[in-house]
Amino acid sequence: QVQLVESGGGSVQAGGSPRLSCGIAGDSLPHRAWCRQARGKRREGVAADNGAGSTTYADSVKGRFTISRDNAKNSLYLQMNSLQPEDTAMYYCAADRRPTYWSRLLQQSTYNFWGTGTLLPVSS
Repeated sequence: QVQLVESGGGSVQAGGSPRLSCGIAGDSLPHRAWCRQARGKRREGVAADNGAGSTTYADSVKGRFTISRDNAKNSLYLQMNSLQPEDTAMYYCAADRRPTYWSRLLQQSTYNFWGTGTLLPVSS
């Protein structure tokens, strides 16, 4: 059974640089992403890694967030820098192995497996 578990959330001040982690158990799913959902908004993809050396980012986080993975630990990470209050959201780890296009890596429908999320409130 596949299980994704996020960690690293918690209150942080604007300008902070936390790192989120996601442990994946049950399968080495190659396509992985971080998505977030702010209160009252739709969930959106913010960073994704296709497992073949390609990454992509939402415009809102480009240059501030970095996605990385450790295949030996079957883990995914999101290094966040220069956080802003508008980055406040529940952050989710997602993964899948179905073939997909690079252009779809930030789309929710690409992923069948999801964690339960970790909350990241950013205060000004």
